[in-house]
Amino acid sequence: MRSRKITPNAALAPLYATLLLFLVFQFLFAPELAHAASKNGFDLNNSEIRSSKIKQGGPPRDGIPAINKPRFVSTSEAVDFMQAQDRVVGLEVGGEARAYPIKILNYHEIVNDNIDGRGVLISYCPLCGTAMAFKSNVGGRELTFGVSGLLYNSDVLMYDKQTESLWSQILGRAISGPSVGTKLQSVPVVHTSWQGWLQSHPQSRVLSTRTGYLRDYTSDPYAGYADSNRLWFQVANKDKRYSTKEWVIGLVVNGTTRAWPFSELAESWQQDPDKQYLEDSVNGQSVRVYYQPADRSAKIMDRSGRLLNGVSAFWFAWMAFHPDSEVFTSESEAQ
Repeated sequence: MRSRKITPNAALAPLYATLLLFLVFQFLFAPELAHAASKNGFDLNNSEIRSSKIKQGGPPRDGIPAINKPRFVSTSEAVDFMQAQDRVVGLEVGGEARAYPIKILNYHEIVNDNIDGRGVLISYCPLCGTAMAFKSNVGGRELTFGVSGLLYNSDVLMYDKQTESLWSQILGRAISGPSVGTKLQSVPVVHTSWQGWLQSHPQSRVLSTRTGYLRDYTSDPYAGYADSNRLWFQVANKDKRYSTKEWVIGLVVNGTTRAWPFSELAESWQQDPDKQYLEDSVNGQSVRVYYQPADRSAKIMDRSGRLLNGVSAFWFAWMAFHPDSEVFTSESEAQ
């Protein structure tokens, strides 16, 4: 039998094919993988979210500094820097009420607080209008949070200093790092005006402007943003039934989501000016929605009067994370 002569080129053909596939892989995927690993120094290799959907907001990691040693003043002392219509995030823990002015949170986004011996994370995303609070003890470990400088669906991605996991504020869940998939335990808050909070909580403590940072808290770095339909960053889902920055309050009950646009609540209250609250239900749970047009505020409670984890947000932000959300309308109420 005559043996077949193998030329050098034929012998190297499999190697060339492998090399070609490697080069194609490098060209198509390596830049994204390298970019993923280099986004503000966070390792996204196990991220639940594709790295291309995680955007750099501009500032580097901790470029927006969290407040780790918050100082508080009384309501009488707060008159020096608070106006009636200033926005605040208010909460009660262990019988103690505290208010966090949005004019301060605009520059810091995160406050690592301790109330009655309990660690509480206060978070605010100016781009989504979302103010949320969580217990900072996770799995028996006290975590300290910072601002990553990264965004997902235009919403702030927080990170913890202990594991460097990234946490989605609106999802309340770690989306990458050693804690991936871990949920934070929510603490109910109210997003309202200073006058509204003061009327209901006259003994509240107020986050002081003495933060340890040189910031002009009388100026708004996001002036005009809430009045414009323009988004600074793209989101995964858009719903055009309401304007981009329509205020809504949303609630999640065992995986079912529902939103109440403020314009629909206003219409409902116009139909019945003596209404104290709106009776509704989410996934079989009865809820009561309270709306205060003077304070541009809403909150959700159960029938026993317990405050639930309602989230005030811009319409675009709620629907970006909850595209299948139920939506209350005044027309459906009348039927």
